[in-house]
Amino acid sequence: MASYALLNQALADRLGLHPTDLQCLNLLTLEPGPVTTGRIAELTGLTTGSATRLVDRLERAGYVVRARDAGDRRLVLVAPVPERVAEVARVWERVGSGWFALFDDLDDRELALFVEHMRRTTEYGAEQAARLRAGSRCR
Repeated sequence: MASYALLNQALADRLGLHPTDLQCLNLLTLEPGPVTTGRIAELTGLTTGSATRLVDRLERAGYVVRARDAGDRRLVLVAPVPERVAEVARVWERVGSGWFALFDDLDDRELALFVEHMRRTTEYGAEQAARLRAGSRCR
């Protein structure tokens, strides 16, 4: 985990972003369309105020744009800027191009085990994060 945090920090530094902003940008690219700042708060676990400041930073850096929802003018939607996301992807490709080669020597059974491990740890981590945010004790 620490090595991934260091990689994320280095990538964010290269792009002139805060690591949380980079992670949010990644999450935005996984959404099917533009989202509200409230949704960004849900995705990141940030407060709505912190999510707003995050969007402000991404907008100033040119990575996202805000626009009023055509169906409900009270809503402001946030969308990634495709050209800037493509820049991030190009940097990631240079840095992470060897990532998949790390697993070339694994057979299908080993890969399935690895994928299952990652699925379980991701789900467990999300559950524990929700419990912590709710003020519950972790198991």
